[in-house]
Amino acid sequence: MVGRDPATDVAVLQLQGLRGNLKAIPLGDSDRIEVGDFVIAIGNPFGLGQTVTSGIVSALGRTGLGKQGYEDFIQTDASINPGNSGGALINLRGQLVGINTAIISPGGGNVGIGFAVPINMARRVMEQLVQYGEVRRGQIGISIRDLGVDVAAKESYQGALIAEIASGSPAEQAGLQKGDIVKAVDGTPIRSASQLRNLIGLTPVGSRVELRFERNGAARSASVEVGPAKAVPVRRTADQ
Repeated sequence: MVGRDPATDVAVLQLQGLRGNLKAIPLGDSDRIEVGDFVIAIGNPFGLGQTVTSGIVSALGRTGLGKQGYEDFIQTDASINPGNSGGALINLRGQLVGINTAIISPGGGNVGIGFAVPINMARRVMEQLVQYGEVRRGQIGISIRDLGVDVAAKESYQGALIAEIASGSPAEQAGLQKGDIVKAVDGTPIRSASQLRNLIGLTPVGSRVELRFERNGAARSASVEVGPAKAVPVRRTADQ
């Protein structure tokens, strides 16, 4: 084991002493997935190796399952059963877009509600585990929450609301204010507070991120340096 990250339930393993030709699956871009896209799940359900099931992406950005501390799951109705965890979720181009990790099932079997860790999140975790042996999470000193129903109900209106800003934090130094609505990070559109928390948390400490946000309806941007997050137990809130 090279390293593991309990907060995302992702680990990096180094294979040793293997003979024969192994081919790595190409990594896709999970940020480009849309609801309704066809996907294929590969795994070992109930000990039945190399089982393949197909379905569609049912939803994106699922959180609140209590499975991990950092959640941004891809939901799919491709059959996922016990034994599928750790298996590949691929698109129709044969690219890895997720790692199957959880199901909701009152009876213990598939009912068409399965979840996968997006490969972009897994890739960021992998890069830090390979480099450091652990994930060194970052923060910019803001507390965030999802938009209120009255705001989010507007057509195509998404983002994360800054609820509080820590005094002297990188966010305050960059000019961000309470009430700003973050719309994108380094060009990636923000759907929810959890997604923003995940993106900042998996950005290497010392890096700078470009935040695009709205203040009183006016579009603005700011470059913010990511600082080290405090070593605290895994939390279920959207603080970042």
